[in-house]
Formats: sequence, C-alpha cells, structure tokens
Amino acid sequence: MKRIIALALSLLTIATLTTHITAAQFAAAADKEPRKIVTGWLPYYSVRTIVPLVKKLSSAQPTVPGKPAVCDASQYGPAENQAIESSYLFTNKDLMKEIMPFWFSIKSPTVIRNDYVTGNPSWPMADTVCLLRRAGLQVIPTMTDGTGKLELSNYLANAATRATIVKTIVNLVLTNNFDGIDLDYEGFAFVDGNSTWTKTAPRWVALVRELSVALRSHNKLLSISTPYLYDPKEKQKGYFVYAWADVASSIDRLRIMTYDYSVAKPGPIGPISWVERTLKYAVSIMPPSKVYIGLPGYGRDWITSVNGKCPVSAPPGIKAGARAATFKMNYANAKAVIDKAVPIFDEKNSEATYSYSQIYNGLSATGASTECTVNRTVWYQNARSYAERMALVAKYRLGGAALWTLAMEDPAATTEMRNAALAIAPDPVVSTISIEGAPENTINYAGLFTVKGVLTLKDKSPIPGLPVSLEIKRANESVWSKVTELVTGLDGSVSTPMTLGADASLRLTTIGTWERAESISQEAKISVTTTIQLDRPVSVSKGAPILIRAQLLPRSVGKSAQLQKNIKGKWQNVGAASISDANGLITFITTELKRGVVIMRVQVLGDIASAQFAIVIR
Repeated sequence: MKRIIALALSLLTIATLTTHITAAQFAAAADKEPRKIVTGWLPYYSVRTIVPLVKKLSSAQPTVPGKPAVCDASQYGPAENQAIESSYLFTNKDLMKEIMPFWFSIKSPTVIRNDYVTGNPSWPMADTVCLLRRAGLQVIPTMTDGTGKLELSNYLANAATRATIVKTIVNLVLTNNFDGIDLDYEGFAFVDGNSTWTKTAPRWVALVRELSVALRSHNKLLSISTPYLYDPKEKQKGYFVYAWADVASSIDRLRIMTYDYSVAKPGPIGPISWVERTLKYAVSIMPPSKVYIGLPGYGRDWITSVNGKCPVSAPPGIKAGARAATFKMNYANAKAVIDKAVPIFDEKNSEATYSYSQIYNGLSATGASTECTVNRTVWYQNARSYAERMALVAKYRLGGAALWTLAMEDPAATTEMRNAALAIAPDPVVSTISIEGAPENTINYAGLFTVKGVLTLKDKSPIPGLPVSLEIKRANESVWSKVTELVTGLDGSVSTPMTLGADASLRLTTIGTWERAESISQEAKISVTTTIQLDRPVSVSKGAPILIRAQLLPRSVGKSAQLQKNIKGKWQNVGAASISDANGLITFITTELKRGVVIMRVQVLGDIASAQFAIVIR
C-alpha cells in the first residue's frame, strides 16, 4: 500500500545472486534494446534520489502553461550533465517509458493539493518534469484521495459534482502538459469500509468512464492504481469496489498493488501465488498490455514476542504486535548483517525471510536491573523475487512492472529486471521504402508510380504476413496520415501503385507487438512537376478575340505566365503576362489580323511551357 511515507534510511549493500536468464536468451537479445517494462512512482519526498536537481531553470525563464522549461544538454555545463546522465533516472531510462510522480491529492471537487510544492518548496516542479522528459519519459502523475471517510464517494454520486472533478483533473493535466493521470483512490478500500463498496463501485465506474472520454479527447492517458481483485465467480473477490471489468475499456493502465499482503502480522509482502492469481483475472478482462504488476522496494520487520521486562533505555513501542518497522530493499543485506542473521529464500512465497532476537538490559523505572529479549521476523523481496515476478510479465505478456518506489530496489534486482527486459525484448524491424516509375522521385501531376518496401529482421530475414501502413505527409501538413494498409509477402515485400497531385513525403510504418518492435522507414520525398491543361479554340475569324485558358496543375496561386507565338522559329511574347488566380487558372485574350495558321504556347515564368498548339485564323 502506497501510504507508507517514511522508511528507514540505510547503508547500501549489493547482493550477489545468480541471474535467471540463459546464455541462449542473452545471445538472442544481443542486438536488441531492452523492452521498456519498468515504471514506478516518484514520491514528492524523494525527488532528489531519482532526479538530479543540478540547476534551476524556471526561476530564470518563466514557464508557459503546457510548455515546461527547456532543459536539454545545452542548458548545463559538463559537470552538471555528467551528474544528470549518471543518475538513477538516466541510467535506467532504457527500461522505462513512463513515470508516475506521486505528487497530487484531491481535496474537493475543485481543489487538488500539490504535495510536490510541500516537499520541494525551493525547486520548481516544471524543472523536475523537464528532466523527466529529457530522459524520454511520459509523465503520468498519481493523484491520491485526500478527502475524509466516504467524502469522495459522496462527491461522485452527484453527476454535476463528478463533472466538476473531471474538469479539475483535466485542467491539471493540460496546464502542466502531463501525459495523463493515475488515480490512486485507496480511501474506498481502506477507509470507507467494505460495506460501502456496492454503493461506491458504480460511482467510481462513472468517474472513470467520464474522465476517460475527457482525457482521450486531448490524447491523454488514464491509469488507475488499485489493490487486488479476483474473479467475481470465486468466493473471495478482493477489492471489488474498483470494478476492473466495468472500467477495462476506459483505462490505459492498471497498476496492481501486489504487495502489503502481510501488514499487521508477520508474513510475505506479496506471495507469488497470490500475485499470479490476481494477474490471471486482470488479463482475462482486458488486454494484458494494460496490466502492470506491483513490486515492493521495501521489507517489514515485526516484533513477534517480548520476553522479560525491558529497561527504560530500550526503544519506545517495543511490544508484541506493534506496527512493523519498514526498510528499503537496498538495505536488506546490510540489515541482515547487523541483525546477525542469515536470510533464507522461501520458495513457496518467492521472498526472503529470517528471524532474530535483540536483547536489552538496563534499569527499570524503579532503578532495578532488568532485561528483555525481543524476537523479530523479517520479510522482503530480493533480486530473485524480482526475477520470478518479471517472469510473470513475460508469461502473461503484461505491460510491465510498477515499483513502489523507484530507486529503493537493490542494484541486483535492477539487473534482474534488465535481464528480463532483454530476454523478452521485441525483435527490431528494419523497414526500407523505394519508389519506381519516378526518376529522381519526380513525377508529372497525377502521374502513376509504384511504392515498394521491404521489411526484415536485423539479420536480413524477411518478415512475411506483417501489416504495414503507407503514410503520407503533404507539403502543407505537419502530421502523417494513413493512405492504405498493406501486408508483406513471403519475401517481406510490399508494393502498391499510387498517384499524387502535389509534393509529399511517404513512409512505411508498422505497429509494435509483443514479438516485434514498431518500425518507421526513411521518408521518400516525391516532387510533382507542374502540368498545364489548355482550353483554346481550333480556329477563329480574323480580328476576333482569341480566348485561351491555361489551368496549372497542381493549382498554384500567383504564378506569372506569358502567351507566346512562334515567329520564324523564335518564341515571342504576345501581350502582357497574366497571373494565375486562386484556382490556378490563367486567362489570355488576344487577336490576329492576318489569315493563316499561328503556333502558340503558354510559358510559366521560371517554370515549364505548355505543349505548342496551332490556331487557324479564317
């Protein structure tokens, strides 16, 4: 549960554990980028452990809503850039495509508390967001429930109030140019009481659906973070207030908090069979790519019994059943040494555990000598735990793993995640495009040419049966649009005829799948030469007006053109030049005073000339 705020600070010890990836898998992944399957939360109180805040930018340059400060390498000196590139965030950006800053809390339909400002009063949020974007990450902040018992549920019961909440959230996203929002409304589960869930569930579903529509209209993402659910057909349903099946089509991410299984009593943080059970249900009702398994970066230390009477000098709160102490995973090995214990790996639960004792002696409140023995039990996940849970990401083809919180894991666990990401990395797709029937990629207006493409793996092996989109971006456009969809043949090739009426760029794209990475070919720029269509008489009477119209294709406004007549083998201008109108039409009016045949043409200044034509003067 992400309500854990304070964790014990600790020494760092790197565990030496064998990896869980074969040599064959390493070889297969050798020329791949890792699959980006790791994400996690960045609490407001631990920003500096993730993001190297080396220089203020926003204070020097005002920020515009929707446009964070610029923080590329040119904004910093060599030492600052080195600090940025060597930070946790940047050394692990190859595993991550998004991050959830744990910064906001809803207080009322119109008020969202900004906890980032509380935790980082002297460092502008825009600068931190800017560095997250420099790492290539989508920023999807988490919003918790900061209202009282049943307060948020009651807000959601009213359609008008719910609409206000949607507007408030969307405004937060748009003002800060976030990529979406992550709702972590745990009050439903842990404050309101399970007797309220049947009433709250439809209210929650209505919020998610309405917020989804609003966010998607701005091309923004909606994520939810919730405790576990089970198949409703089972006796135990889990936290059914979050109604996964009813919101599945409206959300883009589901982060399952597959931890905090044991809180009040000693036990595993998130036993792997329990984790897999909820994953099975999630992927049965929504695309697995939406689902993220939660990984805890903390462990717990419980007092199981106290024998004897503890002296007044002993730490306060020592009693059996007291709230467990928490510690970071990257402190676990050092802690075991301090506790003089040897952790064992519980294979059933896929977690490390050990028990130990502490002896306190001294004086009682009355001054008498006294002693007590405090027996404790520890559970936490280690690198092997992470490896076995990352295997579930591969098994169910999940979107990935979400860490509570980033940078609390042991470096060996990070290595396991990277190994898994490499082992299941999608095959890179090499896409090439070529143009036939258009010398130097130039065609006449509406001229026919052929677009060809070849799609292979990096080793040149063709990829048959692959859907490929042919996309176009015209000279006056800034976005690509699909022309048609093709499918590769046995040799990995595609081919389609095409015509164009104006200059444009073409490319081939394929979408990413679990097996293959997305691909974009190089651009093929096609130039379309001007064509002139003529509307003119075949014969006219001597001295009568001769009307000649020249249509420029593609239509060009403001082009200057000259009517010309061939006299003794030389082209000479007839009258003044004319200018093409809004439709690309140029009009000439002239007369001929002698009978016979005149040879004419239209010359576009600085461009092409029409075919010559003859008019009989009667």
